[in-house]
Amino acid sequence: ATMTMLEGTLSKWTNVMKGWQYRWFVLDENAGLLSYYTSKEKMMKGVRRGCVRLKGAIVGIDDQDVNTFTITVDHKTFHFQARDADEREKWVSRLEDTILRHGNRSRGIWEPQSSFHGSTNSSTKQRPNYLQAFDRKVSEADAYLQLIIDQTASIEQRIANIEDTEERSKCTVVQEQANAMLDHIKHSIVLLQIAKNTAHPINGVYQGPTNKLETTIDVEQPPDLPIETGIAFGSECIEGGSRQSVQHNFESATALNLLVPETSYSSSEGEEDFYDANEDILTCSQGNSPIYNTRSFTDSVDPEVAPNTRNVTNKDAENSTPSQGRKRLGSRLPICTDGSLDYDALYEDQSDDDISMESHGSVVTHLLSQVKIGMDLTKVVLPTFILERRSLLEMYADYFAHPDLFIKIADLKDPRDRIVQVVKWYLSAYHAGRKSSVAKKPYNPILGEVFQCHWNIAENNEQVDNELVSDGPVPWCSKNQLTFVAEQVSHHPPISAFYAEHYAKKISFSAHVWTKSKFLGISIGVHNIGQGIVTLCDLNEEYIVTFPNGYGRSILTVPWIELGGTVTISCPRTGYHADVDFLTKPFYGGKKNRVTAEVFAPGEKKAFVSIAGEWSGAMEAKWNDGSRHKPEVFVDVNSIPIFHKNVRPIAEQDEYESRKVWKEVTAGLKLNDIDRATSAKCSVEQKQRDEAKERKELGTEWDNKYFKPIGENWIFTNPLSQRLYAQSKRDRR
Repeated sequence: ATMTMLEGTLSKWTNVMKGWQYRWFVLDENAGLLSYYTSKEKMMKGVRRGCVRLKGAIVGIDDQDVNTFTITVDHKTFHFQARDADEREKWVSRLEDTILRHGNRSRGIWEPQSSFHGSTNSSTKQRPNYLQAFDRKVSEADAYLQLIIDQTASIEQRIANIEDTEERSKCTVVQEQANAMLDHIKHSIVLLQIAKNTAHPINGVYQGPTNKLETTIDVEQPPDLPIETGIAFGSECIEGGSRQSVQHNFESATALNLLVPETSYSSSEGEEDFYDANEDILTCSQGNSPIYNTRSFTDSVDPEVAPNTRNVTNKDAENSTPSQGRKRLGSRLPICTDGSLDYDALYEDQSDDDISMESHGSVVTHLLSQVKIGMDLTKVVLPTFILERRSLLEMYADYFAHPDLFIKIADLKDPRDRIVQVVKWYLSAYHAGRKSSVAKKPYNPILGEVFQCHWNIAENNEQVDNELVSDGPVPWCSKNQLTFVAEQVSHHPPISAFYAEHYAKKISFSAHVWTKSKFLGISIGVHNIGQGIVTLCDLNEEYIVTFPNGYGRSILTVPWIELGGTVTISCPRTGYHADVDFLTKPFYGGKKNRVTAEVFAPGEKKAFVSIAGEWSGAMEAKWNDGSRHKPEVFVDVNSIPIFHKNVRPIAEQDEYESRKVWKEVTAGLKLNDIDRATSAKCSVEQKQRDEAKERKELGTEWDNKYFKPIGENWIFTNPLSQRLYAQSKRDRR
């Protein structure tokens, strides 16, 4: 019998001095080990250069680089380079299967099936469903955890009421022990949940190699959990003193009898071999009660003891129960005059005071165990704590954080100046939406959700026209205000449409975006499919723009956002166009948030201006036509003001407006009350499901309010250009 193995040449990143180096790799699926050698000859001699344990490993890829991939394990990340995309796909697929197999090596224990490869009596004997029994026990443990939390809180309260200082000091020792025990139990339950998911992942179970491996294992087995014959065990499956002997009979000359080390290693580690994840990943857990309280925050907020949201240090977490930690963080929340919580103030509070992401390592690891590389994340439920406190529709309004740059496009007389101004506005549009140093995901809008706002941008010495634009996107706004409306026009697939206009300047912007998320291993890619159109009504000009992709990097530790991909900006009427490249950070050096752009005149192959810099900072322009001899600052987004958007109070909003829909979730996140935020989020989503079910039963379709589909595009139903044209026809009569 032969063993299923994969071997061949890959490049491995060694260090900054030596860069990529060719190595001969051998993937031992049975041992769960990727070994590498300086050459095939050294492999035959057994001179191993290094190895990567695949048990518990995570494979990662990058959409922007078709032939590289990473393996993260033992708090290290190894970087590899294949010959091409197909070669990478072959290695990544086999690596993922091996990782999944070793996460499910005790499959015979977990699955209740009556047939199993290599089993002699499976046709007559039905095994008990151990997985369901295990799941039931985990649920019971979680219920007991809630009782312990309540009892620990009761102990805390009783100790606080003891008047005798000496007696209270003695009892504090009991409290500390109870808190420590509580933390251990929480952590254990999360690990049990991860173990359950590993034993039975949602993406299916590894079926084992097609060729049997003859393996002799002398090991003491529990009498009530027999291991079926034919199951292949790697040497790391037998741990500690229980391992008596392991013998492999291979027919393949390349299958070497190598022990699996305790940890992955590389012989170049002493030469400062490159790793980008040497930090320990914190795995502090939290209580995950399946029972949520759905009452409004206004029913329970005490403004004197309500928590603020500074990060809780490890020391705080070790010495306090959840309730104790919240009281210690006490500060006054925004309260209305009637004593209710001021939800509007919560949305306007832009302070970066969110929950520590590293403290949720176990939850993130549990999430990653459910998905495979390339999987669409549209229907994967993400933990509530990674959410930003606003809807995706509101985030799109950040394209107009510098509305003065946008409306200036309409003031310029030369088409060349106009295309340059469009590029300047576009490049300045991305930094304002990235307020937090930690990458967070905005709320997924529900079908029919709407967000409306406006900006006041009256210029100096300009006479303000206060006449309302009653037929515009925000009917309570005037002609000198930039108005904005966004609507979630489709749920599957998720498509958002948004529109902005300035009546006095006769300029508008209409766009639609289909967000498609994809899992890339240790990062998440978001493909923004769609386009936007800047319309200059008086000139009958349109500038068509596309959107970059977004990437959430380092999701195992402290995630951060970067943009990547090529964007085009073109004006069919004048022939001017621009190519914009958002550059992702290479793992060996380089800066974050880099962007380059080139702007071309009609029919020209050489750009008349080249722009380079950081979309989150300063960008520099170099004029190639000789009009300006020195490079100059094109735009520095940190030196120009961000205009505050105005949103009408939640009390005046309609049922489907974003801030009203998500107000309880926003309050929960601000309060660091994750259970309450999750409950509110589930309530919103369940209502959407109920309404969809009702429409299906009645045979009705959802009727969008502001946008209509035209081909593959979504168009604002009453755009400024159309209204101005109708007005001019009426004036000519």
